[in-house]
Amino acid sequence: MSAYDRAHHALTTGQPLTPADATRLLADLRRETGTQLADAVEKQLDGKYRRTRDDTDASFRKKRVRYGIAMRTVNAVRALARNTPNFPHQRDRRSST
Repeated sequence: MSAYDRAHHALTTGQPLTPADATRLLADLRRETGTQLADAVEKQLDGKYRRTRDDTDASFRKKRVRYGIAMRTVNAVRALARNTPNFPHQRDRRSST
């Protein structure tokens, strides 16, 4: 069962989640969404930057640079989706500065 399905089930059944379960569920949902988004963007980029007959060496180098930038962005989205943020507890009255 995907995180989306679990969230839908939790919201529609009327059974409350514990704060820990809700946090875990939202983290799973964020992870799945980020991974699916990165996979979809990578699929869109797959054939876009291939060398064609009309490309000169300079234009192909530019294509490779653009593809590298796009893939670094996709990999950054994947990394953000994988990592779980370590936020302090909300009832912590200590200053964050």
